[in-house]
Amino acid sequence: MGFERTRLALAALAWAGAGAVPAAWGPSPRAWTAAAVLALVGAALAARWGARPAAPAGPLPEAPPPAEDAQRAAQGVALLEHLPVAAWSLASGRLTPLTHRAHRLQAPGGVRDVGELQQRLRAATQAGPVVLDTERGSERWQLQRQALSLNGEAHTLLVLVPLESELEAESLQAWQQLVQVLTHEIMNSLTPVQSLSQGALALLDESPNAAAPAELRLALDAIARRAQSLAAFVGNYRRVSQWPAPHLAPVDLAALFARLQHTVGPAWAARGGEATFDLGSPTLRLLADEGQLEQALLALLRNAEQATSGQAAPRLWVQARQGRGGRLQLSVRDNGPGVPPGLERQIFLPFFSAREPGPGGEAGQGIGLTVVRQLVHGMGGRVRHVRPLEGGAAFVLSF
Repeated sequence: MGFERTRLALAALAWAGAGAVPAAWGPSPRAWTAAAVLALVGAALAARWGARPAAPAGPLPEAPPPAEDAQRAAQGVALLEHLPVAAWSLASGRLTPLTHRAHRLQAPGGVRDVGELQQRLRAATQAGPVVLDTERGSERWQLQRQALSLNGEAHTLLVLVPLESELEAESLQAWQQLVQVLTHEIMNSLTPVQSLSQGALALLDESPNAAAPAELRLALDAIARRAQSLAAFVGNYRRVSQWPAPHLAPVDLAALFARLQHTVGPAWAARGGEATFDLGSPTLRLLADEGQLEQALLALLRNAEQATSGQAAPRLWVQARQGRGGRLQLSVRDNGPGVPPGLERQIFLPFFSAREPGPGGEAGQGIGLTVVRQLVHGMGGRVRHVRPLEGGAAFVLSF
């Protein structure tokens, strides 16, 4: 009887997951494939549960060997453990994690406050989006719930489907496609304008005409300069959508930090400041694309340099630490004015810059943090902004 209850719970959970995945991930091929797999798993479990024939009149058939029944139960539990969702069973106020993902959320390196998570799950009365405060930052999930009865006892299956990685990937892909279309169309218009204006200037130089107004030459020269400037501007933005796929390999963080210290340390010292690079352990390694990781860190260091341009004693702190649950975190912090309140999410959007225009009127181009997020996301990590108690700004890369 215990095995049949386990089988029924597995079938119900698989069906709940099959319904939750398309609603959470949207109508993508990946979502429908995952839903189909979960539905088939649920159907197979339910079929085996329902296919057991009714006991005939007369002598009872010989029960299956206990070892075989235990093996089937173990297979069912293993299947349940590896479902790609976080699932719990709620019965009589007791919350029991059912999947490996649920255990990970409650373990060190998962949510910051396990008690709050359990309280929210017990109080949930309907499905909907949920935002969890985890060690990797705020993450969006989709909650699904399914009520069922096992041997007359009321149970509720609670399933959390992860959304953050899928949403970030879709957002980055949408921006990349937009940038590609915009840069293509703008460059198609700029090229002939620049060519024609330069050709007209060349004709004026070859055949000087005193009657030609000086304003014409100035206008053509202005067109050529603006077209050239805009072409360089568009080419810079094109970098947002053209990064190659990362090649992951173990990265020696001690060697990487030594290179970065050698690259930026003298410039900070020349400004009367200091750049500090600190490793939690000299043997720390990270599976990443070394070139792209270095590029992302250099972009953050450049941001810190610009943010502290008005400081009398600018400071930069770069740290690598092994966090809870074995997560590796790289942080870049400065003592500048920090990100203005309310702009914490917008700073990662392409073309958005919180930096004030400089003396010459130039403002930030708004692609640095976008590139950082794209590179880190491509290597399986996440980047978030935190507001240190000491002031300034800090960006944390979690892997």
